[in-house]
Order: sequence, then C-alpha cells, then structure tokens
Amino acid sequence: MVANETERDPDLAVIEAGSRTLRTQGGGGHQADVPARPADPEVDKALREVEAELATRWGETKLEPSVSRIAALMDVLGEPQRAYPSIHITGTNGKTSTARMVEALLGAFDLRTGRYTSPHVQSITERISLDGAPIPAESFVETYNDIKPYVEMVDGQQEYRLSFFEVLTGMAYAAFADAPVDVAVVEVGMGGSWDATNVIDGDVAVVTPIDLDHTDRLGETHAEIAAEKAGIVKQDATVILAQQPVDAAQVLLKKAVEVDATVAREGLEFGVVSRQIAVGGQLLTLRGLGGEYEEVFLPLHGAYQAHNAAVALAAVEAFFGVGSAHAQRLDIDTVRKAFASVTSPGRLEIVRRSPTVVLDAAHNPAGARATAEAVSEVFDFSRLIGVVGVSGDKNVRGVLEAFEPIFAEVVVTQNSSHRAMDADELAGIAVEVFGEDRVQVEPRLDDALEAAITLAEEEGEYAGGGVLVTGSVITVGEVRLLLGRG
Repeated sequence: MVANETERDPDLAVIEAGSRTLRTQGGGGHQADVPARPADPEVDKALREVEAELATRWGETKLEPSVSRIAALMDVLGEPQRAYPSIHITGTNGKTSTARMVEALLGAFDLRTGRYTSPHVQSITERISLDGAPIPAESFVETYNDIKPYVEMVDGQQEYRLSFFEVLTGMAYAAFADAPVDVAVVEVGMGGSWDATNVIDGDVAVVTPIDLDHTDRLGETHAEIAAEKAGIVKQDATVILAQQPVDAAQVLLKKAVEVDATVAREGLEFGVVSRQIAVGGQLLTLRGLGGEYEEVFLPLHGAYQAHNAAVALAAVEAFFGVGSAHAQRLDIDTVRKAFASVTSPGRLEIVRRSPTVVLDAAHNPAGARATAEAVSEVFDFSRLIGVVGVSGDKNVRGVLEAFEPIFAEVVVTQNSSHRAMDADELAGIAVEVFGEDRVQVEPRLDDALEAAITLAEEEGEYAGGGVLVTGSVITVGEVRLLLGRG
C-alpha cells in the first residue's frame, strides 16, 4: 500500500523577499549549523543539480512501508551501515535536539561522529554531519555521484524507485563508512520498523517522548505508534526510554523483553534531578546511569530540553557501558564541556532583537505545548505576537490551541511548500480558536513577519514585545533566510 505522506551575520540585513525588500536587524543564531549556499558558483550549480534530481523522487510524506529498497541499496553498496556502531533515535518530539546532544558528548570523548537527522532547516547538507558539522557541499555532491549508479541499479529492480529520503539515507551511511566514523547517530525519518534508517542495528536505541503525530501512517493511539517505533529495538541492544504515556511504555518494554534488550527508563534509572534558569540557557543536575552530574550548563531553553539532555547522557553512558561493566560515571568536566557546546537551530532560537524574534519548529500539539511552556518560563514578553505557518496534514487546531494562551495576536501565513495549508484556510481555524479580533492574515511570509514585528513594536522599544515564528520547520527555515541567517 502506498501512503501519501556567503554566511553572514550583519547588524542590519537587507534581503530580497519576493518582489520587495524587507529590512530587519540581525542577531543570535549559530551560522555554522545552518550552512549558506556555496560561495563557489560551480559548486552551487552542482548542488542545485543534485537537489533537482532528488526532487524528482517521492517526497518524505509519500512512502511505501517497507525497507526492501533501502536494503537492496545497502547490499549493492557493500553494507556500509555495518562498518560502525550506531545509536538509533526515534520518538515523536525531541529527536533532533537529542541527536545533537549525543553527538556533542561522543565528540567530546574524542570519537569521530556521523549524524543523520531530518528535516533540514535551510540547507539539505545539514542532514549529514561529520564531527559535528554539516558535510561541505562538495562532499555532498561527491557522495551523491558516487552512489548514483547503484541507486539507478536498484531503481530498475524494484516496483517503486528509491524515495528522496531513502537516497539520502544511503548517502549518509556511505559517507559515514567512507570517513570513517567511530559511531553514527541516526534519527529516524518517521516511525521505526519500516523507516529507511532501520537497516542499521543500533547498539543503543533511544525513544524520545511519544505522542500523537502522523496518525494516518503510524496509528491513532500511543500504543499503536509505540509498536511502530519499537521496530528500532534490536536483539541485545540497550534501550533508553524517555518518559512515556503508560500504554506506549508497556509496548516498548514488551518489545525489549522479546529481544533480550536492556532497558533504562527516565525517572527510574536516570533523569533530571534539578534545573535552574540561567543566562542563555539552564543549569542542570542530571542523574545518569553511573551517578550524578552536577552544574551542567545547557545553552538551550525549556524543561523539555533538560529531559532531552538526560536521555542523551544515558544513551552515551550506555554506549560506553556505564551502568553495566563500567559502573563509574563519565568524566564530568568532559560532559560539562560537551553540553555547553550544544546548539539546536530552529528550537527556541533568538534571531533578532528589538523586538525579539524567536523561531521554534513546533509542528504538533505536544511540541507546541512544550514550546509555549518554555516561552512563558524563559521570556518576559509583555505582548507576544505569533507568526504561524503549518502543513495541511498536521493537527492544526491542536497546535493553535496550545499557543492561544501566550499569543496576544496571531498572524497566519503559509510557507513555500506544496504541503503548506492555505493561509485563508488556516485563518478560519485560527478565528475559531483566537477570535476574529486577534487574527491577521498575510499569505506572504515576508508580509507576515513584517506585520508581526510592527505589532510587537507597538509596545515600545523597552516594553517587551516579541514575535514567535512557529508551526513548521519549513516556515522557520524560510524566516531564517528572510532575517539574513543563512
């Protein structure tokens, strides 16, 4: 069954937005995490050609639930995914941030890492990282060209061509083997059992919090979704479980028993002992599998990021054998250094000041609730304006309802994706949630951003007005570009 589914950091950025110019103040962000287009015209041309070829394949929301095609690709490539151990991460929210934390910890202990995450914020090259940085555009193009003949061979043998995501997964696994890496940190695209990434056998399987998302593909209950995500739990692996709904936890524990996997659960074997808001982030005490880690500074906001940190720490401890053969905690100074270096673009990321503009890629109700809670905790906005652009296949009402308590007004818009919900359709739902007086419609994203900034500025320079852009990774990425962040 087929299911549809030149880096710069100016104080004043002037960028073309469609047919008009939008003037905005820069500020914040970590440019290295989100690479700009290649400066070399020939490299940029080559990358665009690869992107165009990939775009002819099934997108990430259209898939046929099996791993037969990616397994065939791995076979003709010589099983590159077997060349290194891996940490495999699934869940509903927090996967990318957790993967980045795991990567930072492993790198701090002098391991060469490969990280594969999705979707990307701005550049497709973000999805494949080596040693904590996206691979250069030249390497991305070279990797694609290296595996292209094998991709075409598999295409000719299968009922359906390899999808966009399957080809990228093959590229990542090949790049990691070629590097070579000491360990791969791999985030699933969707689900687990039939996700293209699931041709690896992760030494450690991580399950971040499960909630209702992609219900048309994964199931309509926590238990059904958990059953699909449990597919990444392999024989004799170690499973790191974030706090889960009871029915989801039962399914995951049952799968662990079936494959003789060792389980560590947040709130029992590891967790967050304490957290304090700090300038630029939060100060944590984490209980790991080998003991407590005090005074850990995490430069990310929100309680959910503290929980992601606990999960990431336990995953790395499990990878190193802490809690079993090795009972002692990891070197605390190295752990502190690693967490202090973590970034997560598009996750409560401040990209402008006066007024403050924050980007967050929350796109389902659970993520939106976590973001709303974090915004209320961290920022002292006197008036917060929302800019919301969502995909039409999401629980849009649930997202809007989560943000309603913190938005004084909301500007609804749409991004450039073909999946984007029409701004007028989104406005109809927003009016039901917010009331007509609190909703403004601006179909163009640049107009929406400017309108929100204008509304926030009505509070005055020192009154604390702010803007939160949210609803979709694509919306966040496009606003990053509008604000000169890539």
